[in-house]
Amino acid sequence: MFKVKSIMKSNVITVTRKTPVHDAIEILVKKNITGLPVVNDDMTLAGIITEKDVLSILYTDKLDAPVEDFMTEHVITFDEDDNMIDLAECFEKKDFRRVPVLADGKVVGIVSRKDIIEYILEIRKVGGLELAMRSAIRPKAGS
Repeated sequence: MFKVKSIMKSNVITVTRKTPVHDAIEILVKKNITGLPVVNDDMTLAGIITEKDVLSILYTDKLDAPVEDFMTEHVITFDEDDNMIDLAECFEKKDFRRVPVLADGKVVGIVSRKDIIEYILEIRKVGGLELAMRSAIRPKAGS
């Protein structure tokens, strides 16, 4: 089974609830990323701040406000040992571009749609797409 941890970015950049939203925007732009996990002091997930979340700053002028005023709190996450196929199916059905990855309830990585697409190309280059899919397919209930 292909696990989420095999494609996650483990050098995940995070911010805290109290980080000024201006700082979060600078990170998004400088690192060319679309979202940042918002973590508590113990690295548990508090939410996520995305490009979409901060668009209202254009007309509210709240650059000094904390990230927690803009973040999305209810976030879909995956465990590092979850099946990558489940993650891909989630991305197909939902509008978000990235999901935080957890281990023991703490943020340990992040996976974007682009990461999965890059993985597909990588498998294709080594000629293993069929093998990869065969090993990732789960038997249906009752099979």
